Amino acid sequence: MYVKNRGEYASKHVLPKKLAILLCFASFFAGMFFTNRMWMVPDAKSIVKKTSRTGDEQHVDCDMKIKVLKNEDNSSRGISGSQHSIETVDKAISDLEIKLMAARAERETVMKDTIISEDLKNVELTSRRKYLMVIGINTAFSSRKRRDSVRATWMPQGEKLKQLEEERGIIIRFVIGHSSTSGGILDKAIEAEESMHGDFLRLQHVEGYLELSPKTKTYFATAVSLWDAEFYVKVDDDVHVNLATLGMTLAEHRKKPRVYIGCMKSGPVLARKGVKYHEPEYWKFGEVGNKYFRHATGQLYAISKDLATYILINQDVLHKYANEDVSLGSWFIGLDVEHVDDRRLCCGTPPDCEWKAQAGNICVASFDWKCSGICRSVERIMEVHERCGEDKNALWTANFVQTTRSSSSGKIHMRVQA
Repeated sequence: MYVKNRGEYASKHVLPKKLAILLCFASFFAGMFFTNRMWMVPDAKSIVKKTSRTGDEQHVDCDMKIKVLKNEDNSSRGISGSQHSIETVDKAISDLEIKLMAARAERETVMKDTIISEDLKNVELTSRRKYLMVIGINTAFSSRKRRDSVRATWMPQGEKLKQLEEERGIIIRFVIGHSSTSGGILDKAIEAEESMHGDFLRLQHVEGYLELSPKTKTYFATAVSLWDAEFYVKVDDDVHVNLATLGMTLAEHRKKPRVYIGCMKSGPVLARKGVKYHEPEYWKFGEVGNKYFRHATGQLYAISKDLATYILINQDVLHKYANEDVSLGSWFIGLDVEHVDDRRLCCGTPPDCEWKAQAGNICVASFDWKCSGICRSVERIMEVHERCGEDKNALWTANFVQTTRSSSSGKIHMRVQA
């Protein structure tokens, strides 16, 4: 009963055989029709055009990439050039700032100094003439005879002194401050001597042997404020100097920006009290028995304008040791300064300087080491001048252009960098 009913139910839902075949064919042809419409095979021309267009696009892309790379390279070069320009401008600005600071310091130094004459105060600093060198002869109130002996030998006087400034570009002045009782008898004596000779540079400084370091600092600051020179020289009043030889020696270094010239030495640091040249701050130089750093001996040395300007700008913070030559050397430590050790600046008195003059190697300066100057200079400087002095016309005929000398002169260059 159950089987029969199931057979009857199935027979009612079966499609006729012919109808099924027709539906299959209809489905096949419908599929072929839609396949041809939706999946058209492109012809050869379309393929070529598309390939060509793709190649053109790739070529354009390459061109664009090359242009971008070129632009990036040009931009890099432009940035590099800009950086160089910026560095150049920064350096120029730095130089201008230094010059501005120097100009301000110059004017302040001149205007606050009540001893410098009114004529010097009214000089326009920006229009000053250029000089080869300014020579400051360190002197004291008690050294009138020494000054007269210098005037009678190697220092021109009167109209010759003015001619030396105008024609040769050399300024020479005795350098002195004032007494502890300003306006007293000592100062009046110097004023009288100045009115007679006109060869003093008065400093805003209180004189004293233990005050040589501040006096040296004040001298350079004042000198660079008043005169625009290539070199600034300090010499003691018991030393003999050949001016033409000094000028030609300094001319060898005219193109150097920061140069420190003298007879370089490195003496012992004297810790024991009561001895000459005692150094109260000996402990700063290490163990007892150590030596000072290399510096020029104090009888005569020269510095270029850049270093004198550095002293002017920083005069309020430069440390002062007991010995002025040590102080000067200490101010240049850490700076890019060329130290020139030239032994012609520290010859001995006759027969040493005489033998050298006869050999054609005239000395710049002569003195006795044991006396730190010419022993009994008032009596002996004339003898030194006659036996070791250069030709009397040498100063007026010397060619102060930059020259070079061989190492046989005893000169040693030492490059010192921070």
